[in-house]
Amino acid sequence: MNPQELKTIMGSGLLSFPLTDFDSNGDFHKKGYEKRLEWLAPYGASALFAAGGTGEFFSLTGDEYPGIIKTAVDTCRGVVPIIAGAGGPTRFAIQCAQAAEKAGAHGILLLPHYLTEAGQEGLAAHVDAVCKSVDFGVVVYNRGGATRFKPDTLAALADRNPNLVGFKDGVGDIEAMVAVYQRMGDRFAYLGGLPTAEVYAAAYKAMGTPVYSSAVFNFIPKTAMDFYRAVAADDLKTQHRLLKDFFMPYLEIRNRMQGYAVSIVKAGAKIVGHDAGPVRAPLTDLKPDEMEALKLLIDQLGPQGL
Repeated sequence: MNPQELKTIMGSGLLSFPLTDFDSNGDFHKKGYEKRLEWLAPYGASALFAAGGTGEFFSLTGDEYPGIIKTAVDTCRGVVPIIAGAGGPTRFAIQCAQAAEKAGAHGILLLPHYLTEAGQEGLAAHVDAVCKSVDFGVVVYNRGGATRFKPDTLAALADRNPNLVGFKDGVGDIEAMVAVYQRMGDRFAYLGGLPTAEVYAAAYKAMGTPVYSSAVFNFIPKTAMDFYRAVAADDLKTQHRLLKDFFMPYLEIRNRMQGYAVSIVKAGAKIVGHDAGPVRAPLTDLKPDEMEALKLLIDQLGPQGL
């Protein structure tokens, strides 16, 4: 798949980040991951991000990463494209990007480099190095204090790197997002990437970003697709109903602990019978009373079958 084909796919529908399966010892559980992808792939996501943020990329080792990406590619071949998460220090991000390309992934989402802050010149050098290390498409992730790209930086990067084809926003600064979109236009595919992106989906669509990545797709895939279709159709009645009945109470549980944006997704998968194992430290799993509250919310949504 060439970068422009990836760009087209990125803008064509709902995307999601499958959980990465771990066993009781916290080691990668290949068979569980295969079963997860086989379950989720037919629901209609336009692409799946293997080893992304919800997939706990930040906890993966360099040794296990290539096998995780290859498992995703092999399992989903011919059904749904796989975009791999890559990030961390520049040289490690390059290793991940090249491993993903070798494994047959269709592109990468370039996650934040690390804790340290960096100026625009340094961010540009980081993205340049990764883009030039591979031939397939690259999507940059605007996230937190460490990676906030300015429009001029993105424009210069796009001029130098034809394979830089996407921009995902996980910051939520509306003014900055509008500035990026107005500067870059259709040069990029745009993706909403705030935690529990459904809450922001209608606002991002109005800004020119009609697609987003859904974490709850991991355990309520039918509802996730229903919500996306409601956004696409400007069906505010369905959006408001699901926001009131599920997403806002869901946020109340998620916001009880830092890091729960991932933990609550693993909890949801366990509740619906697709246990992905525990989260890795420094994250922590939900407490029993929080699991019960989440189960009540999920049960109210009804069956999630195709």
